[in-house]
Amino acid sequence: MSQKRCFVVMGFGIKTDLATGRKLNLDKSYQALIKPVVEGKGIACVRADEIRHSGSIDLEMYQQLLTSDIVIADISTANVNAFYELGIRHALKPRTTIIISEEQLGYPFDLNHIIIRSYTHLGDSIDYFEVLRFQKLLGETLDAVLNDTEPDSPVYTFLQDLIPPYLKAKAEKVAQQIGDALTAKKDSVPAAQPADDQTLALLVKQGEEALRKKQFELAKSLFQSALGISGYGNDSGRIASNHVYLVQRLALATYQTRLPDEVTSLQNAIALLKRIDLDHTNDPETVALAGSIEKHLFEHGQGEQHLDNAILCYQRGYYLLHNRHNGINLAYLLNSRATTLLDGNRDERMADIIWANRIRRDVLKMCDRDAAKIAAMEAQAGASATVVSEDQLGIINEQKFWISVNKAEAHFGLGEMQAYEQSAGAARLVPHEEWMMESFTKQLEKLRVLMERQKEVLG
Repeated sequence: MSQKRCFVVMGFGIKTDLATGRKLNLDKSYQALIKPVVEGKGIACVRADEIRHSGSIDLEMYQQLLTSDIVIADISTANVNAFYELGIRHALKPRTTIIISEEQLGYPFDLNHIIIRSYTHLGDSIDYFEVLRFQKLLGETLDAVLNDTEPDSPVYTFLQDLIPPYLKAKAEKVAQQIGDALTAKKDSVPAAQPADDQTLALLVKQGEEALRKKQFELAKSLFQSALGISGYGNDSGRIASNHVYLVQRLALATYQTRLPDEVTSLQNAIALLKRIDLDHTNDPETVALAGSIEKHLFEHGQGEQHLDNAILCYQRGYYLLHNRHNGINLAYLLNSRATTLLDGNRDERMADIIWANRIRRDVLKMCDRDAAKIAAMEAQAGASATVVSEDQLGIINEQKFWISVNKAEAHFGLGEMQAYEQSAGAARLVPHEEWMMESFTKQLEKLRVLMERQKEVLG
């Protein structure tokens, strides 16, 4: 008897839920909540980016939607591809389709008998207790749908005489061969292997690891290969949602390589982002990266227009997400504009300075809010004697560090030096990588110089 197969319909990478402005790492949802549960039931589990293919990914996707014993569709962030593929599955198969989503997704269906199993995502991570709760829920759901004879597809619920389609015998054999190939596991694939022998998931994983290790040339090559096998051509005018994520990561790696020189790498990176509709997108990840690139182009003497571009990008990100990162950068750039000819008179300079300080006050409130969330999570883990994994501990410490340095920079910009010293001292006590403190120190020195220039222009 062949092994049962589960096909998982969802996006990959970091996606933004535009309804709430939150970033969700869908890879963590897949790896922590879905795949281990399915495989724990002895069922092969695969997502579209894990399929090895030499032709169109659409062929394998349609075959999996038809032939897989189970389909789990994660519709978090209202992913249009996931909705489309879910609709196809409901049209093809009367049973064994499970719908899940992050809990803050607004209920998308008019049909109240469609059940969505919800989980809670923290953005960068998923709470340990939530992992245990949802894994139990999904395991019970898998057992139930495999034994239930009633349709879970609304198509077959209402069209009760509808006969499900099926492939001809030869096509069924091919589909089974593809399914068997999907279950074949490969522990590791060296980065030097040809791209057509790798899955999209593996290339992205290797690319993210290269970024983490600051191997930017390797990361650039890997994300270029990922775009190649995902069907995105250099001259393509159509951008699929997953391509946006890949282009973002390629742009990040490109500007971090600083090759052939730093300015050229920045220009190449911003050109990549313009391919994904930079002027109109509301994707906070795209505009935040663009803001950083434009800021560096300004600081490298490429013209004041880049400063205005950076302000527009961070302003969009700040009002979309209302988070610390965009806020503290926007405040700095407003102070920068107050020292340039972009502000034509003293009143305009004062307006930008006042605006920057109001944003810093807001950042301080967000720092306290985010610190309280982390403290509550740690208290819950301590009360239940839960052992926090090394990965989760690293994420928590990184968040603590950036909260402290964001708070320190906000106080510094407001001239509150005693509070600045306290927050900077708190950051030093948090375990962190050396580059993180170096980045903060450089930023603070730039802000110090900027504030001195600000006094000069104001007279």
